[in-house]
Amino acid sequence: MTSTRLITQFRIDHPGRFRLGSIDPADTGGLDLLKEAADAMLARDIERLAKLQERLYAQHKWALLVVLQGMDTAGKDGVIKHVMRGINPLGCEVHAFKAPSSEDLDHDFLWRAETRLPARGDIGVFNRSYYEEVVIVRVHPEMLTHQKLPPELVGKDIWKERFEDIHAFERHLTRNGIVILKFFLHISKEEQRRRLLARLDDPAKQWKFSMNDIAERKFWDEYMSAYEHAIRATGNPGAPWYVVPADHKWFARLIVARAMLEALENLDLDYPKTEEATLLKVRASLEADGRGDRRQTKERSPKRKDRRCHGTRTRAIT
Repeated sequence: MTSTRLITQFRIDHPGRFRLGSIDPADTGGLDLLKEAADAMLARDIERLAKLQERLYAQHKWALLVVLQGMDTAGKDGVIKHVMRGINPLGCEVHAFKAPSSEDLDHDFLWRAETRLPARGDIGVFNRSYYEEVVIVRVHPEMLTHQKLPPELVGKDIWKERFEDIHAFERHLTRNGIVILKFFLHISKEEQRRRLLARLDDPAKQWKFSMNDIAERKFWDEYMSAYEHAIRATGNPGAPWYVVPADHKWFARLIVARAMLEALENLDLDYPKTEEATLLKVRASLEADGRGDRRQTKERSPKRKDRRCHGTRTRAIT
């Protein structure tokens, strides 16, 4: 199966007809791989990503924004750790969006995302994003009271209005050279339960656990509905959604890497061209410097002279 065919299975090209229930969280797109084979495939993709990132950075015209959304334990941190491991940190910035700060709440809901957008030539990764404002806030609408909005602006159409704002925001970004890829890592409720239990059994992961994780599981259906609405309302060709089956970590990582590869390859990236005359001048200057350095080294080289000691001719260095 080609990479394009694999990832298009999970790209939402017709968001108006999308139903989250149509995607099986345990799907592997027809691939049946052992862990070693999946790791080898991902390693090859990461190597290709690294080369494309160099061209992206050198060309300095485009930027890539990767948005990762999903329920707790869906694998967002794992995607960042494994897919981004071969990318030069100088050209990549990861930002995790936590609960909004008081400063965030003093601004519009898109403000904190705007301040973290990748610069030209860079890859930016959002671990959660402005989509929390139409997902978690929709599930818990009492959070709106903390956002200091004028009461007359908080009506029944607020989610529709926020979808429109997000759509316009993303359109603005794409028109200014930021390529947006949005991934919803779709994990099943049962797989989340297994992963939460695994955290309890692993001392190195127990710190991640919170009773809030258990509390939020009670709103599972509400979260799935909120994500479905968000994907349907904000999917467009310039900023497509990928609903990635995430019950198998290796498969989710592979899909994210393949989608990034396809997006960068479509940009026709290349290194900036330098005029031949400039290259010749630089070469001539460097070669002249080299001849001068060798001449100075020769002039500073110590001279040898003969000395006689006790009737024996010897070589001495002074």
